[in-house]
Amino acid sequence: MAYRSIFTPATRRERAANFEAYWRYTRERDGEILEDQKVLTRKQEILTRFQANPVRGRPLPDPERFYRNYIKMQDNPRSLDRKTLLLTFLYKFARHEFVGITAAWGASARLGPRSSIIARIGRYHLCEEFSHMRLFGEMFRTFHLERVEWVPLGKWMSRVYRVFPHVPEGLMAPPAFVTELMGLTVYQHLDRILDDVLGDEPEARDRIRRLLAEIMTDELAHVGQRRNFMGSIGLGTARRMVEPMYRAFFGDLPETACLFDLERMIRDGQGFDYSTIAPEMIARSWVPSYCRAS
Repeated sequence: MAYRSIFTPATRRERAANFEAYWRYTRERDGEILEDQKVLTRKQEILTRFQANPVRGRPLPDPERFYRNYIKMQDNPRSLDRKTLLLTFLYKFARHEFVGITAAWGASARLGPRSSIIARIGRYHLCEEFSHMRLFGEMFRTFHLERVEWVPLGKWMSRVYRVFPHVPEGLMAPPAFVTELMGLTVYQHLDRILDDVLGDEPEARDRIRRLLAEIMTDELAHVGQRRNFMGSIGLGTARRMVEPMYRAFFGDLPETACLFDLERMIRDGQGFDYSTIAPEMIARSWVPSYCRAS
C-alpha cells in the first residue's frame, strides 16, 4: 500500500470519521481503563510478560557516571561511552513526557457516561503514555540501573507543562502534533543506532528494540490521531513549527549531537509519511484514512 504525507489535507467530515475509527482501534488494542492506577488492561498484560521474562545485559562500564549525568549532564558528553549516552538521552527525553502527561492527567476529568469520544481518546492516550514510562523503566533495568527516578523539571519548564493543557485546542493542536511527531522521529532514529551501540550484546539489544517497538506503535497512532485536530490553518502552522521546535528541544539535550544527525531528524519530521514505517508495525498501529493513497 502507498501512503501520503502526514501533512495531507483532510475535510472536517474525514477528520470526524477518523476520530471514530481511532477510538474503535484504541478500545480494541488497549482494553479497559483503570483510572485509579493510570493503567490500561492490555498494556498491563504486555508489561507483565516483559517482567516475567527479564533480560539483563552487561552493566555499564561506570554506572555512577550514568547517575551523575542522567538528570543533568555534568561531564563532557563526548567523554561518556555510547551506551551510557544512549541511556542518559532516553531518560531526559522520557522525563519531558512524564512531566507533560502528569500535568495533563491532573487537568483532565475522569471518564463518565457522558464523556465525549475526544475526552475518552485523551484519557486513554495519557494512560498509554504512562505505560511507556513503565517500559522505559524496563529498559534501564535491562542494564542493571535500578535507581532511576522520574523527577520534576525546573520551575519554568514545569510551569509551561502545567499551563499547556489549559490552552484552547485551536492553539494547542499544532505544537501538540509536532511533539508527537518529534517522539516518533526519536524512536526511528534510536532504532537505527541500536545495532551500532548494542551490537556486542544482541540479547539486550533485541529486548530494547522490542520495548521501543511497543512504544513506537502507540506513537505512530498518536501522530495520526493528533493530526485529526487540525484544519488547513493549523496544518500549515504545524509544518512551520517542526524545525524550530526540534532545534529548541534537542538543543537542550547535550547527548543529541553525539548520537544523532539533527538535520536529518528535522528533514524526517518535515517529510514524514508512513512508507518509512515497517509494514508489520503499521499492521499493529493506526493510520488516518486520508494518509492512505490506495
